[in-house]
Amino acid sequence: MALDGIVTRSIVHELQICVGGRINKIHQPSESDIIINLRSQGENRRLILSANPTYPRVHLTEQSFPNPQEAPMFCMLLRKHCEGGVIEAITQYGMERIIALDIRQRDELGDISAKRIIIELMGRHSNIILVDPNTGVQLDGIHHVTPSISSYRVVMPGFAYTKPPEQHKLNPLETSKEQFLSAWGEAGEAAAESSHWLVQAYSGLSPLIADEIYYRARHSEADAKAPLVQVPLQPDALWSAFSAMMLDIARHQYQPMTGNNIKGKHVFSAVLLSMVQGDIRTFDSISACMEDYYGEKALRDTVKQKTSDLLRFLQNERSKNVKKLTKLQEDLAEAEDAEKYRISGELLLASLHQIEKGDKEAELINYYDEEQKPMRISLDPLLTPSENAQRYFKKYNKFKNSLTVIDEQMDIARREITYLEGLLQQLDYATLNDIDEIREELIQQGYLRQRSGKSKKKKKSDRPTLHVYTSSEGIDIYVGKNNLQNEYVTNRLASHNDTWLHTKDIPGSHVVIRSASYGEATLNEAAQLAAYFSQAKESSSVPVDYTLIRHVRKPSGAKPGFVIYEQQRTLFVTPDEALVKSLPNTVK
Repeated sequence: MALDGIVTRSIVHELQICVGGRINKIHQPSESDIIINLRSQGENRRLILSANPTYPRVHLTEQSFPNPQEAPMFCMLLRKHCEGGVIEAITQYGMERIIALDIRQRDELGDISAKRIIIELMGRHSNIILVDPNTGVQLDGIHHVTPSISSYRVVMPGFAYTKPPEQHKLNPLETSKEQFLSAWGEAGEAAAESSHWLVQAYSGLSPLIADEIYYRARHSEADAKAPLVQVPLQPDALWSAFSAMMLDIARHQYQPMTGNNIKGKHVFSAVLLSMVQGDIRTFDSISACMEDYYGEKALRDTVKQKTSDLLRFLQNERSKNVKKLTKLQEDLAEAEDAEKYRISGELLLASLHQIEKGDKEAELINYYDEEQKPMRISLDPLLTPSENAQRYFKKYNKFKNSLTVIDEQMDIARREITYLEGLLQQLDYATLNDIDEIREELIQQGYLRQRSGKSKKKKKSDRPTLHVYTSSEGIDIYVGKNNLQNEYVTNRLASHNDTWLHTKDIPGSHVVIRSASYGEATLNEAAQLAAYFSQAKESSSVPVDYTLIRHVRKPSGAKPGFVIYEQQRTLFVTPDEALVKSLPNTVK
């Protein structure tokens, strides 16, 4: 994985600005993530500790995270022992992917209490553990590891903390040339072709860094821009590349960056990689680099896990309505032929004397046809001619009456499909809080039942989560990312002279410019938000309607989030992700 011991070292070095900082608030937005809000060196900072099995990480973040109404037990424990405390030290265990935060706090009795938060960034074995450093006993972990799962170490309250198994590798920052060449020799002939032995021999080195060392050894600075040519690898050249990189790392000379490796995979690094290709980006801090690399992926991954049941339910409901609409269209086609049943009945009544009971078919002149061609009419041989005529009149009346019902049902099915497609689109960019609100909406609308055994606390107000962006002109732009938010922003929050935006005939967010006076820049940025948070996110020249709030209204009995509007104008914009992400935003 890209997060290795070197990245961990750079994180710990960067986080030294948090030492001496006071922890103001701790919350747990998801089952694997902890957010610590602290004040250090005169600034408010937000630190994320994540034991996500796919995207484990620790870094400073500018991203806003929801604070659940009910804090999980581990979060409550951290609040009890760490909120109000001062961070005394942030350290790394050797070159391992393990970080320790030492915190000093006063307990309920006023005595000084020391606690240690240990973050293990070990892929699917990642964990966050609260330990009493005086006794080495664990108070709890964000993920429990029971004796039945691991006989080597248990992560549960009351057990002594045991580090993950040591791999007995060399420390790359403390190795000598003789040790390096000795390890090279032990690796044998394979070392000349593959960098894998470096990963096996030295702690903290990822395959990415090992490949970079080999790349630097094979290519001189002068040949960097020339076509890549493999050259015989000399151990002295490899040592030079290795020692030069380790010297930079020992001196904390980092150059965070992202790019594509030789296989085309997007990677990030705390040190400059000369072998990367594609869209190369550099960053001022490792936190900014990791936020760019992990932030959206981790959120989408967490959301995907939490929405799997909702996604499946909505897709099934949509499929049901699509099938229903198809069947109704078939019924409509049949019902539209109702006139032929009336004509058949009329012709039979006019020709009763020509038909006998027991006939299976009658061929009669069709007086309703301009050319008066003969018409074959099927008969039930068990019925009299008069009863056969009445049978056709009944069919005619049945289908004639059903036309109105079919039209109503088709309209209902189409509205259902539009509504469900809107919800599916909202799940694409939902945050964790947004998901809960979508689920609540489905419960209110009768699609889902309230989960038994979970009596959810009522919000202090019925106000949903609000996503607020600030335009380049300093004006607030509100974006509804689900129907409850759309309803609140459009129908309750906005004033008559505020401007309302929405993609034309495309499911998407309600966007409101909270000002009666603004410039072209704000209007364009609001249109960008409307297009970006819509089903047309990947399209170009997306039509976005805008009008004043006083021209927008919700029809009586309409589904949540549905409105009609008038006196609109239309802008055409191509969604620009970089522009949207550059706008300051908060979650209220």
